[in-house]
Amino acid sequence: MDLDTLRMLFAPAGRAALDEAVRIIADGADPVAAASALRRSHSPELAAAALTQASLRRRAETKFGADAAVMFFTPHGLEQATRPEVAAHRAARISAAGLGAAGFEATGAGPTGVRPAGVPDGPTGGVRAAEGPRVLDVCCGIGGDLLALARAGCAVDALDLDPLTVEIARANAAALGLSSLVTVRTADAAAADPGEYDLLFADPARRGARGRTFDPMAYSPSWPVVLDLVARAPAACLKTAPGIPYEFIPEGAEAEWVSYRGEVKEAAIWTGMGTGGRRATLLPSGATLTASGAEADAGPVSRYLYEPDGAAVRAHLVAEVAALVSGHLVDPRIAYITGDRLVPTPWAACYEVTDVMPFSLKRLRAALRERRVGAVTIKKRGSAVDVERLRKDLRLSGSESVVIVLTRIEDRPFVLLCQPVTSQKG
Repeated sequence: MDLDTLRMLFAPAGRAALDEAVRIIADGADPVAAASALRRSHSPELAAAALTQASLRRRAETKFGADAAVMFFTPHGLEQATRPEVAAHRAARISAAGLGAAGFEATGAGPTGVRPAGVPDGPTGGVRAAEGPRVLDVCCGIGGDLLALARAGCAVDALDLDPLTVEIARANAAALGLSSLVTVRTADAAAADPGEYDLLFADPARRGARGRTFDPMAYSPSWPVVLDLVARAPAACLKTAPGIPYEFIPEGAEAEWVSYRGEVKEAAIWTGMGTGGRRATLLPSGATLTASGAEADAGPVSRYLYEPDGAAVRAHLVAEVAALVSGHLVDPRIAYITGDRLVPTPWAACYEVTDVMPFSLKRLRAALRERRVGAVTIKKRGSAVDVERLRKDLRLSGSESVVIVLTRIEDRPFVLLCQPVTSQKG
């Protein structure tokens, strides 16, 4: 989709086509039938654009919920956009930080003060004063984070290099009634002056011509450019991939890993907000864990096995989790905790250990056959075993289920057979 096609969807005919496309897709029509139906009353170009946008809205429901019904997307923009729950968590931290912005008024439409044609401001629209800090959002994409920031009361000046995503971000702010707190413009992040704002928010693109990149030097803008912006900002929040190498985290910054319903979604690097060190956060509960200086010894496998949440693992807070459950590590280099007590915690999934044995396919297969196991969940840390190959080689047959944990203990491969214990994730 290009900018002209997007603007076609803003016009009355385009909005009618989009509404019709949404109804057709909701009725379950196949793509060919849907295209044929739309082309009876709309041009092929408009029909294709409406169907594409309707399909993206349908996909976006799992991430944006009810908001998806009025938002606009690109495939890449939808993929990279932060989940609203995670964005809201970050925005709440920024809003509560007391960064000292006075309220201001904004027309909310970008540098010209003009909203996207055909996209009326949402139900909470209208010019009003911002209550929170002034935020510069560079690399704003389709606007997922600027929406959360505005909803938290921040006044957001957002920019992106791509005119298409800039127009989409404007449209999304207008559709959700947030135009009075948001301006969006096409600009290069490297040329921005973060010193004019209370906080810099940066979400550099992590996808190039060859797909997703895990190297911060290949981000757009690159890591040195991002760090230069941070150095000139009173405070900053940088959204990064969870696997960011630790050496890229600026000295004195706080690195926060966020897990949503047990899945690590991202890391955020915070500067200028009086914090430092490492933090793990669980959503939707909001539980947080920071470094306490705890140390964990290693010892024999006990009755219970705890699998720490990935955010705690990424934040190097496994020892802190071990202290919470009065446990110890099964191996000094493996993020599995074991203990004799059952201690419910949101920071780890818990399993009751029934068997511990050195890894042997023949022995494992015999143990599962003896227990009439027909379904397994396989987990591993520190093991080189190919999980899918193992699943096939086990030749399962039976009505029982078990959790198989593959790990290493004192440089020897081991397998633990376990049963899950209800935990308080989240």
